[in-house]
Amino acid sequence: MSKGPKPGKPEQPTPQARRKQIIVGLVMGAVVGVVIGALTQFWLWVPAGLALGLATGAIMKPPAA
Repeated sequence: MSKGPKPGKPEQPTPQARRKQIIVGLVMGAVVGVVIGALTQFWLWVPAGLALGLATGAIMKPPAA
């Protein structure tokens, strides 16, 4: 019989999973910032997209391995 996580205690993500989640968020934010910047011809959307991606990557819980 395999032991799973205890019902009352959520699993904590590993540091590697957390780092990967933040990097993926930054990449997605950069893509969004570049696309919106290209559409609007306003280059300041790129840092805004990076900030959005960083926030999203930091807030979201990495998938369980």
